[in-house]
Amino acid sequence: MVIGVPKEVASGENRVAIVPDVVPKYIKKGYQILVEKGAGINAGFPDEKYESAGAKILSDVNDLYSSSDIILKVQRPTEHPTLKKHELELMKKGTLLITFMYSLHYPELAKKCAELGINVISMDAIPRTTIAQRMDALSSQSNIAGYKSVIIAANHLKKIFPLMMTASGTISPAKVVIMGAGVAGLQALGTAKRLGAVVEVSDVRPAVKQEVESLGGKFIDMPTSESMQDASGYAKEQSEEFLRKQKEIIFKHVTEADIVITTALIPGKKAPILVTEEMVKNMRPGSVVLDMAVEFGGNCEISEKGKTVVKHDVTIVGEPNLPSLVPYHASEMYAKNLYNLIEYFTKEEGKFNFNMEDEILKGATIVKDSQVIHERTKALL
Repeated sequence: MVIGVPKEVASGENRVAIVPDVVPKYIKKGYQILVEKGAGINAGFPDEKYESAGAKILSDVNDLYSSSDIILKVQRPTEHPTLKKHELELMKKGTLLITFMYSLHYPELAKKCAELGINVISMDAIPRTTIAQRMDALSSQSNIAGYKSVIIAANHLKKIFPLMMTASGTISPAKVVIMGAGVAGLQALGTAKRLGAVVEVSDVRPAVKQEVESLGGKFIDMPTSESMQDASGYAKEQSEEFLRKQKEIIFKHVTEADIVITTALIPGKKAPILVTEEMVKNMRPGSVVLDMAVEFGGNCEISEKGKTVVKHDVTIVGEPNLPSLVPYHASEMYAKNLYNLIEYFTKEEGKFNFNMEDEILKGATIVKDSQVIHERTKALL
């Protein structure tokens, strides 16, 4: 089978779905690799590196799509800016597309794939099981995002992070509040601690308290009797009453913080508002809010997608694609996640085994044989 990797066309996307180091591994498994000319340039991987690794470089993306049985992408398919056609329309019927589809947010895209006969495995739907850990691209990219969120916030803050005792006096450490203790939140916690900040973390799941404290953070307790996570370990959508109580508890913590980083996402739902405009108004002048959930509605009531704005003397960062700002390592990690998935389902040389009895494929396959088979996506349609 032939694997094709086109250059990402989504605005601001610098990552690539394959890196040169992974190419020989695919070839050893019996696959042929086609890479669009310039696909890895923005991530720091020139065409020569791919060619040296055994990939074939194609300058015509039409040739790449028409020759490929499997297409690997980072972003969901969209209108191609130069060809003026949708990327899905460039793929031949029966192609297997593996990408971040986010079909619970974009169910109509899954429907279009079914109509065109494109099979889809979505990397954001990989189950969080022990076997699937090596394929968990959401976690790998969230790790990168958590790290970068602190670096960006620190850059905007008019203070330094660590406690510093100097001849001119003592400088108190910066106070960072992180909302959400998932992969991104815990990485942000670790990064902020390494820079010397005092860090507090809130999360609706009491079970993560130990993880927060093991990394040196202080857990903000949220008294609740509700079950706060689903069977997959993701936070569930909470009631209005719970969110109201949560806001009351965290008001003091947020308004005393130098930096607030929000990471709360609910799969298939609009991100919950955790930082209200009233909270921002009461923050210290020069403080920073970084909203990692801005792509899906935002956790901060007044953040703006793709913009860094100053409101009520507070800098609010709404960067929707943090991993793309660290494209070299983000691409490396994502490429390995993809390879681990394909390698796991390659039972014969150069052939992907679409075994729908396997719980990984059962959970991550959105479209198969011209049908939307992902139950939650199907329900939205």
